Amino acid sequence: QVQLVESGGGSVQAGGSLRLSCVRSGHTRLKYCMAWFRQTPGKEREALAAISTGDSSTIYADSVKDRFIISYDNSKTTMYLQMNNLKPEDTAKYYCATDSCPGGVGTWYVGPGADALFGFWGQGTQVTVSS
Repeated sequence: QVQLVESGGGSVQAGGSLRLSCVRSGHTRLKYCMAWFRQTPGKEREALAAISTGDSSTIYADSVKDRFIISYDNSKTTMYLQMNNLKPEDTAKYYCATDSCPGGVGTWYVGPGADALFGFWGQGTQVTVSS
């Protein structure tokens, strides 16, 4: 069974930065994808970025592509999300997710319904950005 544990959330002022971490444990496949999502109350979960551990390819949603950086440390089986120039509208609960992806990441990993591609989820970490 795969387990994901996020950390690194907190409160920050607009313009500040945070780095989220997501540690993966359990069954390890040769290739899998990991992704970051966020959700605010009453809204659908939004895909932000995804990475393939097989070839380190990445894909970003337009809303974050110039401010957030996704990365993966294979030696620690940990995914990161470096969030820069944070805005109040980035306030949300952030989740990491993972599942197999033999074909690597593509635009469908950050499009509508991308959450259906992932079967394993973390518990989430809250990010609050004040103006």
